[in-house]
Amino acid sequence: MTDPYRTPPLAAHTMPPTVPILGQKAVQWPPDRTSRPAKIAWLMPPLIEGSGGHRTILQNAQALIDRGHECHLFVEHPESHGPESDHPDLVSIREQLDKYFGYDDPNIRLGFQIPPGFDLIFATAWYTAAFAYWAPVPRKAYFVQDYEAMFMPMGDGYLMAENSYRLGLTPVTIGRWLTHKLAADFGSFGSYFDFCADHEVYRPLPAARREKAVVMICQPEKPRRCPRLGIEALGIVKHHMPDVKILLYGSKDRPQVWYDHEWHGLLDVRGCNELYNRAGVGLCISSSNPSRIPFEMMSAGLPVVDIHRENNLYDQPDSAVLLAGPRQEDIAAAIIEVLSDDARREHMAINGLKFMAHRSLEFGYMQFIQATERILAGREIDFVAISRGVAPLYHRSAISAASIPAQPCSIVEEGQRAAALAALEAQQVLIATRDLDAILHSRSWRLLQSLKNLPPYALVARLRWGPQWDLPDPAEDPRQRLHRVRNSRTYRFIQASKRNPVYKWYTTWKYRDTMQQP
Repeated sequence: MTDPYRTPPLAAHTMPPTVPILGQKAVQWPPDRTSRPAKIAWLMPPLIEGSGGHRTILQNAQALIDRGHECHLFVEHPESHGPESDHPDLVSIREQLDKYFGYDDPNIRLGFQIPPGFDLIFATAWYTAAFAYWAPVPRKAYFVQDYEAMFMPMGDGYLMAENSYRLGLTPVTIGRWLTHKLAADFGSFGSYFDFCADHEVYRPLPAARREKAVVMICQPEKPRRCPRLGIEALGIVKHHMPDVKILLYGSKDRPQVWYDHEWHGLLDVRGCNELYNRAGVGLCISSSNPSRIPFEMMSAGLPVVDIHRENNLYDQPDSAVLLAGPRQEDIAAAIIEVLSDDARREHMAINGLKFMAHRSLEFGYMQFIQATERILAGREIDFVAISRGVAPLYHRSAISAASIPAQPCSIVEEGQRAAALAALEAQQVLIATRDLDAILHSRSWRLLQSLKNLPPYALVARLRWGPQWDLPDPAEDPRQRLHRVRNSRTYRFIQASKRNPVYKWYTTWKYRDTMQQP
């Protein structure tokens, strides 16, 4: 079995470790200065106080500045003015950048008019991509923090946002799912930097005492965080476990909640960490790219519940996170499952700390610097292998509400429901077993497995993964094993080989008689 916490090294840009963080060693910061400084333009949407998206853009721009590159921010504005302008809007934007985000750099401009002389330009929102495309800059990149098409109803806005991924800008994404999706859906090959956390802020507090409580970020102004779904799920939890405390935060606007809860409104980062150290479970629902919140919760030693959708399978580990089905009953079932099992909760907390141990902010900055400098060096071809190598970290099935009836019902009805669910599960296991047998007994799979048993490969595999590296777990659910096999390199290699034109011609020729219609 491979190590689920193994992360690809930072290659040539990895710095000597210096400062210990959560038992691990962090990269050196600030980084060594580059010998090839570049002039980089960033297209920035209008500033919003407290915006996590703006903060991430500015943090990574500052990381490039610390590396020795020159970054210029072009802030959206109907007029264009250079950095030396005394335009009152530019003066105001400088003050806001410093006040809201602590960003203080002289290279701030108004408007998206890009003069010649830049080496690289970053689009940062879907509607800025066209400006980057037409800018007189030799290398063009796309700083992608979310799948923005999902922010809008299906229509012009959705399709125009998707079209921004078809302009040929090289994407650098936060998290691995976006890199996978842009490559799979648009042939836009890029790289990623992992979701990280500020270890000086998000950490276990020695004096903190865990309560029987659930903390949820509730932001009614952000539909992608599914505030109503979360509130209803916590209502079910409160009904079945009346002694559980519900802790809500994350917005200036207090939501309508019909059960007893604590509302904490907008918190600073240290206030968030204190809340994470009080609770037993953290809930942050992500229906598009994951939020940073689950990773900050894990860094604080808090087990996390989210929903089981493709966007959450590539960045969240199944050892510290529980992903539930999309119904409020499913989410409630997952929360109750964690709250009811002290040993599991402690196990998830330890695994979350282990998963986040090396994911400091500086680690993410170095990943971003590495990707940027590959683009500057004209090495975008490297991103093809990176994009195709992204694989899910989460392999468990979704938690369902089989144990929590949606409505009160009789014992007979409960038995009928349980029998129906058991029959459905048995059918799923049977189908998965059949599909798994077809793969494992195929000629292609057996051939590659026999190659793996050759002494050189077997020796390396034994040293890397232990003496039982090739033995399946007999207790593993066939559905989970099927999912794991289909995401393995071996299976993907076989499928890619079968798409080869020579193979297609051979199979057409060999089976031409059986393929003819009667």
